[in-house]
Amino acid sequence: MSKFTSAVKVLVVDDAPLIVEELCEFLEGKGYCCVPCESGHQAIERFNEDLDIGLVLLDLHMPGMDGLELLQELQRLSGKHRAFEAIMLTGCADKQDVIKALRAGVADYYQKPIDLNELLEGLQRQEVVLQEKHKNLQLGHLDQKLQYLSESINDLYQDLDKVRRGPQAGDRGIAEADALEIPAIFNQLSPRQLEVAQLVGKGQTNYQVACELGITENTVKLYVSQVLRLTHMHNRTQLALALSPGGSSFFTSA
Repeated sequence: MSKFTSAVKVLVVDDAPLIVEELCEFLEGKGYCCVPCESGHQAIERFNEDLDIGLVLLDLHMPGMDGLELLQELQRLSGKHRAFEAIMLTGCADKQDVIKALRAGVADYYQKPIDLNELLEGLQRQEVVLQEKHKNLQLGHLDQKLQYLSESINDLYQDLDKVRRGPQAGDRGIAEADALEIPAIFNQLSPRQLEVAQLVGKGQTNYQVACELGITENTVKLYVSQVLRLTHMHNRTQLALALSPGGSSFFTSA
């Protein structure tokens, strides 16, 4: 029978080295990989370095940076893109401290001396909660990607439709005049890519381009990336120079 091994690492933070050692030894014997820390500042470094840390055991009363301050800093570092669950350990179960901890986002708390089996059960419960949070984060990222893809496909269909219909009679003169001024390297771009390139060449931001064309900023970023890749340019400055009057000389001199 294979031994249980959790994929989630446990950050153990306490200013008492013996408590850190005891907790780590016990939890590692139960299949958890632990990251020991004896101060809030050390814990922040380890948390930043190791993205597998998802469970945090932290002492409430520590010198320099207490448990609540550490929790708030870890929450700030995590933002909306990383999930973790925190369990508070305290040698003094002051009611106000517990209330503050729960309001700050602590999932559970245990009073010292700690019943290790109870702590293990609590840790396992929070691991289940963390797994659900990870699923929700992944679904959120997938939704964003699908929306981004849908918007891009919609814009591509619009480009195809414009190509099939051809330029309107009133637009031909403008299109021909523009074609005279645009270097040949831009001929390979789709109508929408060219629109984006011209607006970027005029110094407009992604937000301004998005507003003018009625698309999202993410879609604008996609088109800018495509334009730079297709024209073998490195940045928006080169793009602006190439589309400026006399821009064709940019390529002959390059």
